[in-house]
Amino acid sequence: MHSISYDLHIHTCLSPCGDNDNTPANIVGMAALKGLDVIAITDHNTARNCAPAMELGQEYGVMVVPGMELTTMEEIHVVCLFPELDAALDFDKYVYERLQKITNKPEVFGHQYCVDAGENILYEEQNLLINATDIPFDGVDKPIRERGGVMIPAHLDKSTTSLLSSLGFVPENSKFNTFELKDLKNLHRIRGEHPYLQGCRVITDSDAHYLEHINEPVNFLEVREKGLKGIIKALSDPV
Repeated sequence: MHSISYDLHIHTCLSPCGDNDNTPANIVGMAALKGLDVIAITDHNTARNCAPAMELGQEYGVMVVPGMELTTMEEIHVVCLFPELDAALDFDKYVYERLQKITNKPEVFGHQYCVDAGENILYEEQNLLINATDIPFDGVDKPIRERGGVMIPAHLDKSTTSLLSSLGFVPENSKFNTFELKDLKNLHRIRGEHPYLQGCRVITDSDAHYLEHINEPVNFLEVREKGLKGIIKALSDPV
């Protein structure tokens, strides 16, 4: 087994709520400076800033998992991670077709910049990415598994945009084996209230929208094999 430090929920400048300084270059550089082994790029409903982050990760010695933070039709946030870039970008197309198309107002929600590894702006996304999709929570697992990925219900202890805040319960037909908390101090209470979670592993991430919020290397994931596929398998397998 290998123990790796992680932060698997980080937003770039492509998320409207992400700081414009949260470029892939700055994020990967900060992760390297902090000594993190692996990070994930998880912008709202898109994976289009993953490629430059993965390119820079190879240069800086930081493993970068391609992913996104999906918003379901119930306004539930789900971290979606993939073992390769092509799978993440294919899922990006799947999600974008199902995103409510409302024009972004940068002065209200923030800019949505797709950039390259050199921090050059390639374009600004015009449709607001934080909108809900028409994908129901119980319809998330199948298209992700078809692409070799894993779904992780995000920040279950948040009072908004989480599975528990939106539905109030964990559906009996759920298939996820890992969930995310913002604060591990809430773990005992949440597992006590929702028995399904007792059979799941828990991770905690920064959900960083600003560089200074990226986690220090204090949280660790046990994996049998190194590499992206090993990370996805560790998060997918039953506990």
